[in-house]
Amino acid sequence: MIEANLIGFSTSAEGDSFTTGYNPITTETLPGKFPGATNGEISLAVDLATSAFVEFSKISGAKKATFLNAIADEIMNLGDKLVQRCCAESGLPEARIKGERGRTVGQLQMFGNLLDEGSWLEATIDTAQLDRSPVPKPDIRRMLVPMGPVAVFAASNFPLAFSTAGGDTASALAGGNPVIVKAHGAHPGTSALVGSAIVKAAQKTGMPDGIFSLLHGSGSIVGQSLIKNKNIKAAGFTGSQTAGRILYDLANQRKNPIPFFAEMGSINPVLLLPSALNGQTAKLLAGSITMGVGQFCTNPGLILAVESDSLKTFMENLGESLSSIDGGVMLSDRIANSFNSELESALNQKGITIEAQAELSNEPNRAQPTLASVSGETFLDNPKLAEEIFGPYSLVVKCQNKSELNSILQKLDGQLTGSVIGDESEFSSFKLAIDLMKNKVGRIIFNGVPTGVEVCPSMQHGGPYPASSDSRFTSVGTAAIKRFVRPVAYQTWPDEQLTDELKNQNPLNIWRLVDNQWTKDSI
Repeated sequence: MIEANLIGFSTSAEGDSFTTGYNPITTETLPGKFPGATNGEISLAVDLATSAFVEFSKISGAKKATFLNAIADEIMNLGDKLVQRCCAESGLPEARIKGERGRTVGQLQMFGNLLDEGSWLEATIDTAQLDRSPVPKPDIRRMLVPMGPVAVFAASNFPLAFSTAGGDTASALAGGNPVIVKAHGAHPGTSALVGSAIVKAAQKTGMPDGIFSLLHGSGSIVGQSLIKNKNIKAAGFTGSQTAGRILYDLANQRKNPIPFFAEMGSINPVLLLPSALNGQTAKLLAGSITMGVGQFCTNPGLILAVESDSLKTFMENLGESLSSIDGGVMLSDRIANSFNSELESALNQKGITIEAQAELSNEPNRAQPTLASVSGETFLDNPKLAEEIFGPYSLVVKCQNKSELNSILQKLDGQLTGSVIGDESEFSSFKLAIDLMKNKVGRIIFNGVPTGVEVCPSMQHGGPYPASSDSRFTSVGTAAIKRFVRPVAYQTWPDEQLTDELKNQNPLNIWRLVDNQWTKDSI
């Protein structure tokens, strides 16, 4: 484990402030002191990435795929050392970390397969029609190209899958962009191990020096310096709305503004139709609310239903299921303290009723699963009740009628997900509510819970602000690559000077849209 910043293929430790790992279960400080990057080290990392971009942007998709697959191999080669360190820094169980490692490796391989196949480049060719009247049509060919060095901000709740070699890094590298990762302070040792695996893979596969760097340090210094650097061309972020908004504003205040793709939180409303008010749904939701100690961005923090006797019984069942689940250890003392503070504030709001709470453990950094309820009228009058509480908490809103339910859905901010649980036969009577929810979310779920995000081409993990800063894009699935590329059109360009993706003979044998027809044929 390298106790230094990784700047390209070199290490550097010039800073005089340090990040250390912390075990939230034992409260012990873990071995290793990781120096915060200085302004000089940050500039050097960006300069190296800028130089590496010249070469890396021209490397074939097949070679980039080899690089991504090599990263996956090197992560697996870290073996138990990575799993043990990650468990120690996060408090997460071994099974969860091994599963997340599998997802991380799978994402890298998924993008490798995408590059091999090639159609993601959206190669589009309109051949010339020189005899067209009254104006001849020129030959125009268009494809997606990389943007330049990308800054990636690691997330706390997924120390592997949304961190150093997570989805943002994998998709940015796949798009042909060098990456500089700002390591998360909650898992510096894990970040260092994975960072060394990426560097090793880059060296083994002949990638240019500077293709990847890992910088330790605070967000206010390292993070903001990266965003302000004129040679950073895009950024990916997963974290709080407060931090995300600061960086987003900085990205747009630059002389040359850059796209800043931020995922900033969601309460993921669940709409319960009358037939869903049963014990089975209660158990399903209790498991989702407490999954991962509630530390998922897709945690169902808001449950909406029209008031009835069945709803009262349902809340009793949900409360009973929830209160029987051990709260578990949160990712860090900071996150645990934040949860407890925000929970106390929420429960002290006027009109809130505590429906159920699990037994509070005396052990450090433990969460207390909590279910509360409020009337629809009170919820509408108090915007604070619609704010995310990061942990095992959910609020049931008892709506007087469908009209009040629709008003609540209309007022909600953008969300990652929305769930509808019930019978399909009830859709017609809740049509407006369902349509309102569709307009607020990036993924709408029927008879399922929002936790559990499948990594596949069809996944949309992003939604209207503040769930994400740009609802047109996703941070999960193959479409995540579209965040870090831009289209370029070549007009009347000599065939021999075109990239292979656009040449007449189609040497890469990829699918292309030629004169509005998908084909692999040569022209």
